Amino acid sequence: MAEEHLDVLTKSGEKTGVTKPRHLFSNRKLLGSCFSSQFHSLGEVHRDGDYHRAVHVWIFVETTQELLLQLRSDDKDSWPGQWDISSAGHISAGDPSLISAQRELHEELGVKLPKDAFEKIFVFLQECVTNDGKFINNEFNDVYLVTILHPIPLEAFTLQKEEVSAVNYVPYEEYRNFLAKEDPAYVPYDVNGEYGKLFDIIKQRCQVNSEARSLSLQKQLQRYSPVTLEAMLTELSEADQKALSLIVKAAKIMDDIFYEQVWNSNPALRDWLKDHANASELNKLKWDYFTINKSPWSSLDENEAFLSTADSAVMLLPGATKSIAGWKGIEYRAAFPVTKPPGANFYPPDMDKMEFTLWLNGLTEEQKHAATGFFSVIKRRSEANLDASDHLAGSTKKFPDSNSDLYTVPYSEIYRPLLTKASELLHKAGDLVSSPSLKKLLHSKAEAFLSNEYYESDIAWMDLDSKLDITIGPYETYEDEIFGYKATFETFIGIRDDKATADLKLFGDNLKLLEDNLPLDSVYKSTDVSAAPIRVIQLIYNSGDVKGPQTVAYNLPNDEKIVKDRGTSMVMLKNVQEAKFEHILKPIAEITISKEQRGLVDFDSFFTHTICHECCHGIGPHTITLPDGQTSTVRKELQEVHSAMEEAKADIVGLWALKFLITKGLLSKSMVESMYVSFLAGCFRSIRFGLTEAHGKGQALQFNYLYEKGAFVFHKDSTFSVDFATIEGAVESLSHEILTIQGKGDKNGATLLLNKYCTITGPLKTALENLERVKVPVDISPTFPFAEALMN
Repeated sequence: MAEEHLDVLTKSGEKTGVTKPRHLFSNRKLLGSCFSSQFHSLGEVHRDGDYHRAVHVWIFVETTQELLLQLRSDDKDSWPGQWDISSAGHISAGDPSLISAQRELHEELGVKLPKDAFEKIFVFLQECVTNDGKFINNEFNDVYLVTILHPIPLEAFTLQKEEVSAVNYVPYEEYRNFLAKEDPAYVPYDVNGEYGKLFDIIKQRCQVNSEARSLSLQKQLQRYSPVTLEAMLTELSEADQKALSLIVKAAKIMDDIFYEQVWNSNPALRDWLKDHANASELNKLKWDYFTINKSPWSSLDENEAFLSTADSAVMLLPGATKSIAGWKGIEYRAAFPVTKPPGANFYPPDMDKMEFTLWLNGLTEEQKHAATGFFSVIKRRSEANLDASDHLAGSTKKFPDSNSDLYTVPYSEIYRPLLTKASELLHKAGDLVSSPSLKKLLHSKAEAFLSNEYYESDIAWMDLDSKLDITIGPYETYEDEIFGYKATFETFIGIRDDKATADLKLFGDNLKLLEDNLPLDSVYKSTDVSAAPIRVIQLIYNSGDVKGPQTVAYNLPNDEKIVKDRGTSMVMLKNVQEAKFEHILKPIAEITISKEQRGLVDFDSFFTHTICHECCHGIGPHTITLPDGQTSTVRKELQEVHSAMEEAKADIVGLWALKFLITKGLLSKSMVESMYVSFLAGCFRSIRFGLTEAHGKGQALQFNYLYEKGAFVFHKDSTFSVDFATIEGAVESLSHEILTIQGKGDKNGATLLLNKYCTITGPLKTALENLERVKVPVDISPTFPFAEALMN
């Protein structure tokens, strides 16, 4: 039998690249009875005290508030004959944590559960010495909680006799008391230390104060101002109006895909909350706040969870154990982690950067492009093989990219059933519409959904010239907080405002002029910037990645190849911006801006800076040359810090661009002061989105930098003003610094800049507290009566 090896870790839990055998011998039967079990089990890792990894799996019964314990076999090398965790075991070298948890539960207790039953609640470092100093255990334990509604009958378990002698249920509080008293019948854990988290989490879920939770959710909901967004449809042809119904249905499918992209059990949670929304006032509040965030994590609270697995969907699994007459099977809660996964559902939840990088280094250039591209997810072969219910099982044969456990799956396969429906709807809509450019867009996007090739459809989107304006597909990469590679699906449907669109033509026409005059060394400037079309629309529906704070404008596509070949196009959502100005920015200015400058905050300045923000996404470094001469992109080099830096760049360079256009006589000088003061008020608006969100991070960087340079002044009455003599130079200085970091692909420089300035400083904290005290909304929560009527 092959010897089991364990990864040797550093004291901080990182892999050293070294593996060691767990046991000196692999099969007791080969040794004969002359060797003791203790000698058999003593391996290099425990002999030498090497740090390694293991999993702890706890089964908690919701209705009885009990934990399942196992009695360790008398032959175990540590704590023989004592009651312990439901299931536990080492993570073999190279194995994923979640797969190990599933395997151990199945091997030891005969319970086979899918991955969505396992909730990783914390990591516990266990450092102890037993067996007269012969067994040194330095173990990082990934602690999982499996929540089931009712006890599994004891006769349903299939026990691995060499590991487990018996199982039993114990009330969790009673078990905690046993551990606190150091009862010798139980394997010791310090419940007053790190392991006490297990009992704290269970207690919090069992002792729910519905009134307090309702009040908390009400406060969170009150941060969003409800608004109704509509537009006149009379200018649409009858055929376009018929097509609109089909497009809205396709947009709803983008919602379904996005829910899955956020987290694998997110769709089940959505359906469960919706079905139970009318059961109580608390359930209604849960559903209302979930629909705003499209996940159990609150966008405005640093992605803190406002739900727990105790609120989640109940799943029935009949065949998870031996069948027992009269027992229908295990009912478990579909789990989600308390901490929002940085890789969303684009990567295995236990994959780290090192594993991904090692795998990537073994791929061909074509395979690397697929792995780091916008339109693919990364999966595990072992996960697909272990979980028979996984719809990806068998896909590994199609992706022989290496011998690694990781492999790439294109969006066109992973979301095939949903994308097929969306494709059919767009083709039907394309047959109906009167505009040739819209017809081309709808048909090409429908084809892209199934081919995974989006270049032609994105070019068609840039060329769109239609009263009915459609953006649909995978674009933004904010959800991928590991690398910023993977795009989420979204939809924006609007009616083009022809007059406003014509008024903004000068911005798109002058992109080359702005690029040539950027406060940036010439070596980093782009030479192939082209004019960017700008379309202004009245939004009538959005879907997909539009959670939390609402988008006011966007500049697409993000694909560097298209940006290099054709540039970008911008879409301004004018009715969204008007709603935010009236409901958010004006009340913010009343609280945070000095009385003398308050009147300078106006919609035209707010709207015009938003235009320049989007324009400036299309200028500056995108495709870059690294010091070793290789060609790369800013996105690939900056990875997870790219989004925040790009938003900061677009914002601050947009402010520089406004002043430049005024200096050139292309904009009125009358807006010089108002644009700076409106920008200052806008800083507080965006920072309130939270410092885990790219726009909030970028805005905090700018505010604190400009405040440090004296461009923003804090007064005794806790209001702010702009120092007009200082701000122009400070804006140019920060623009130069960010653009240079991007031009160099300097991730370390970007990280240092964000770490220094992306924080809530004293004056900023005061302003935010004042806004919270008077309950100024943070953002808007739109409803779309016309579009929603089409879906009913």
